[in-house]
Amino acid sequence: MVSLRLRRITEASFLNQANRSVTLCCDDLDPAASWRSPMPFALSCKCQYALSALVELATSYASGQPLQSRQLASRQNIPDRYLEQLLATLKRGGLVQSQRGVNGGYLLAREPMDISILEVVYCIDGKNHDPVQQSSTPTIECAVINDVWQEAQESMVSVLKRYSLKDLMEKRDIRQHASVMYYI
Repeated sequence: MVSLRLRRITEASFLNQANRSVTLCCDDLDPAASWRSPMPFALSCKCQYALSALVELATSYASGQPLQSRQLASRQNIPDRYLEQLLATLKRGGLVQSQRGVNGGYLLAREPMDISILEVVYCIDGKNHDPVQQSSTPTIECAVINDVWQEAQESMVSVLKRYSLKDLMEKRDIRQHASVMYYI
């Protein structure tokens, strides 16, 4: 926990030093929020950045116009070089396509409704969702804990599989619309 907290603080200070106005979505910086986001189920900052960029690409999907990585980075407050690495990973995973040339950039490889959050998480972080470490002397208690852990992971996978980039776009639009204040 200590090393994770130091890593998160280092990430936050790095972003502040880069003069970026980024709000980290990692709850570890807020001690009061620790009960909401237990570590085994936390979404990595890497995935959050990738999902933010993909939602931006999903927004422009209908127009068919590619977005340059600089545009994506500035709109989502993601460091340019870091985003380029993420986009390369997403391209290798078949989630985005790149287009060269003056009007080049990145496009979604498929429709937003066909790309699940789970696909993005697996592409960026891998499928490394192992159950609780097996002890050298397995006991009934360990077996029960592993069963519960497996059930929790299956539920998480089910939820992430159910939501697509289109769903994230719609939720974002609802929040943006709700946050607009009208003054008389």
